[in-house]
Amino acid sequence: MILQAIDYTSPTAQKDFVQSLRDTGFGVLKNHPIQKHLVSAIYQEWQAFFDGETKNDYRYNVGTQDGFFPSDVSETAKGHTQKDIKEYFHYYPWGQCPADKKALLAQYYAEANTLALELLTWVEKHSPVEVAQQYSQPLSSMVEGSDQTLLRVLHYPPLKGDETLGAIRAGAHEDINLLTILPSANEPGLQVKAKDGSWVGVPCDFGTLVVNIGDMLQEASGGYFPSTSHRVINPEGADKTKSRISLPLFLHPKPDVVLSKRHTAGSYLHERLVELGVI
Repeated sequence: MILQAIDYTSPTAQKDFVQSLRDTGFGVLKNHPIQKHLVSAIYQEWQAFFDGETKNDYRYNVGTQDGFFPSDVSETAKGHTQKDIKEYFHYYPWGQCPADKKALLAQYYAEANTLALELLTWVEKHSPVEVAQQYSQPLSSMVEGSDQTLLRVLHYPPLKGDETLGAIRAGAHEDINLLTILPSANEPGLQVKAKDGSWVGVPCDFGTLVVNIGDMLQEASGGYFPSTSHRVINPEGADKTKSRISLPLFLHPKPDVVLSKRHTAGSYLHERLVELGVI
């Protein structure tokens, strides 16, 4: 399996993108509307944030999950015993955020949400009739007006060589939400699990956008769109003294949206957060 970047401006972009999601759980876009300079500026601002001490003034709120999550409370991927080697900040428009960093994040959040809504309409348009009939409402309407969509600023610190045996930057996991939108990070390491069980590197050319299916879209589509395992490894041959910054947007429906006979978005999210050990 090789993940090829799909040209967002191509006349067959919609069909090709949805087919890639169906085949691999991932789609990679180039020539998309999100500007490189905006992403780069956010990486620079937040590198300074994670390098400093004021980050501890923004410790996360347990009830609302907004703010700074230090490495000692980082997630443990489902089925793993070691915590991931990372720290991160959860940004919601209504949540806490350093005043001098809010403007760029708010701009990116708005632009990424607009693109994500468009991609959801692609998915719905190119879903087989029998799959589309399972959606309780149009996919894009599931997230319209949602205050649950999460922008996470992730920092994978430089590796010192004394990490706990078996710990990697992000253990193999699936995302919880509908779609995840991720600008290529500034360092390699993201891998997706192929159907044969092998791990395949995801293109990290700066300027490409990586999109993957989350468990909620898998649930809503009756398994037609697969939520695929992915991980962030400590890359061999790369400069491990470098930080890695990553900026995933997790597209979440409104809590009362019906995903399936088993779950609303709210009940599904709560179940998974308990499994992850963050609530």
